[in-house]
Amino acid sequence: MATAGTGAFAAGICPLTTRRDASTATPRIRPIFKSKLSVCASAIRTEKQVAPSVSDNGAVGKKQAPPPSSGEREERRSTLRDYFDQSRELISRSDGGPPRWFSPLECRSPLKDSPLLLYLPGVDGVGMGLSLQHERLGKIFDIWCMHIPLTDRTSFKDLVKFVESAVKTEHSHASNRPIYLIGESFGACLALAVAARNPDTDLVLILANPATSYGKSVSQSLLPLSELMPEQLGSSLPYVLTLLLGNPAKRVTAAMRQSLSSDHMIEELSQETIAMSSYLSVLSKLFNVETLRWKLNLLKSAAEFANSRLHAVKAQTLILASGQDQLLPSREEAERLRQVLPKSQVRLFEDSGHALFLEDGISLISILTGTSFYRRGQRHDHVSDYLPPSPSEFRRVYEPQSWIDAATDPVVLSTMENGDVVRGLAGIPSEGPVLYVGYHMMLGFEIVPLVSRFWIERDILLRGIAHPMMFSKLKEGSMPDASAYDSFRIMGAVPVSAPNFFKLFSSKSHVLLYPGGVREALHRKGEEYRLFWPEQSEFVRMAAKFGAKIVPFGVVGEDDVGHLLMDYDDLRRIPYFRDSIEELTGEVVKLRSDAVGEVSNQDVHLPIIVPKIPGRFYFLFGKPIETKGRQQELKGRERALEVYLEVKSEVEKCLAYLKEKRESDPYRNIFARLSYQATHGFDSEVPTFDFSHKTQQ
Repeated sequence: MATAGTGAFAAGICPLTTRRDASTATPRIRPIFKSKLSVCASAIRTEKQVAPSVSDNGAVGKKQAPPPSSGEREERRSTLRDYFDQSRELISRSDGGPPRWFSPLECRSPLKDSPLLLYLPGVDGVGMGLSLQHERLGKIFDIWCMHIPLTDRTSFKDLVKFVESAVKTEHSHASNRPIYLIGESFGACLALAVAARNPDTDLVLILANPATSYGKSVSQSLLPLSELMPEQLGSSLPYVLTLLLGNPAKRVTAAMRQSLSSDHMIEELSQETIAMSSYLSVLSKLFNVETLRWKLNLLKSAAEFANSRLHAVKAQTLILASGQDQLLPSREEAERLRQVLPKSQVRLFEDSGHALFLEDGISLISILTGTSFYRRGQRHDHVSDYLPPSPSEFRRVYEPQSWIDAATDPVVLSTMENGDVVRGLAGIPSEGPVLYVGYHMMLGFEIVPLVSRFWIERDILLRGIAHPMMFSKLKEGSMPDASAYDSFRIMGAVPVSAPNFFKLFSSKSHVLLYPGGVREALHRKGEEYRLFWPEQSEFVRMAAKFGAKIVPFGVVGEDDVGHLLMDYDDLRRIPYFRDSIEELTGEVVKLRSDAVGEVSNQDVHLPIIVPKIPGRFYFLFGKPIETKGRQQELKGRERALEVYLEVKSEVEKCLAYLKEKRESDPYRNIFARLSYQATHGFDSEVPTFDFSHKTQQ
């Protein structure tokens, strides 16, 4: 592993054929940098590379690495200081040669069949914009970053052909895999131009603050200024360059969020400032007014070229927009592009600046997972293409929701093999596959405490079987935007289907299932803790096929945090709400259309709930039910139904037990818990009712 600023690139940088030398059919490869930056193989991938192995037929075979798990050790994250040091080294050692690709050292051998990722930089051309993301991205992509030397004068059209050449060569070697083009600002224009010229190639575009909005930006005013007042503009170049690096105040806030001591925080920020000053010093010497003028003209031609061809872009596209971009009107541009590009989605980062990928808290892996944009084949597979979050990514998802844990202080009980009930999750099986089947609270209040507790206490990632509305809509309307469900997808939610069940059990996952579904989570007044399960035993037979353990569980406490003021029946009596329910229901895929009775009522609505002074949540996980070795026995519907009813009965027993026992919990009320913690410490575990005599048979 290279230390910061001393060995930033695995194969260094290699020059490729540029369109100024388009007659050269074979890529020119020659050493440029030695020691710290050594020669790399061509992105055209017909030459041997250092890290990947090469088969006899010349195709590149990557070493297979296991996917990152929830419990993997948090690796040292690259910092802005690393970015400044590596960029300074790259700029100072770069010659004036043509554009070229490099592969970062942090990018280890990726997963089998990993797609190619081509990073297309902003107008600075350095190519290090993803440096804070290299470590994680390198595990799932074969990464090549584009570097355009500051003194290079390749036209935009020739840059498009340069990228297009790599795309076509990769496509010829692996036509069944997508090619990712990640473009920032100027690079987004490049990505759109290449996609427009190659509509039949499977491309995935990730566009961060695309410069297609250049004509509407304040940046365009710099071009006439560079002509009229070159000397005055030259003195302002350092400020212009700092705008490319985002908001310094946000970096201070990020350091404070890491709970560093004031001395440590000041030291980190000081080192970062020194590195940035050194980087800007090197950049300013080369980035003169003439270079700025060239770059602005290049940016102008890029925006015009890309905008004139948007109608031809057919690629799957994700547009990332910063709300505090001081260079481009990115928020407005993202919405414009979303309406023009047929397969596009938008994600807005309200507090971020222009250099989105250099900001703390921005994880491209989480973005790809949350939007279901990572795939290794023609379609996204919710099981095999899923990327578990790292500990820091989990924290970013959990912390905004942690108030639910703090307010309800859940009591979690589990059952050991001998039937003893213990506090905590010691009774939960360690090895999968395991199927957790239980009661769904109103609006799924229990999801955050449940999933987070499994992650924190047992290092287990629960893969929840979810309603299709979290993944797609039949049409646009009043349903929440897709981004509202990103955190569920990041934490492993999977759309309900038999094939997904099969894949999850095959991969020995811990699967969370609510047979009651929408009807149970949107129950009516007086229906608290009543199960609305269909009379189908399919999950039992699927579990038996893989020998999965089935763990029934109950959870109570929803009536201690809110009062159901208006339920489905009340809302249906009011014309406005009745129309709203019908509109919402018509936007989503309807499940259980063949069922009868209340179970078939899958109407989507938002009940009106009045908050209460928080009580407490209580979970009880019953004794695991074994299905291993019972596949033949449970193939028959009659025997499978018996086990199904057994599971249902155990869930009802768990609910009844918790409802009864919570009455004797002296700390059921939040004020009693706060009083206890004020005396014993706010990190102390608050006691609950006596469960020592409870034994499940």
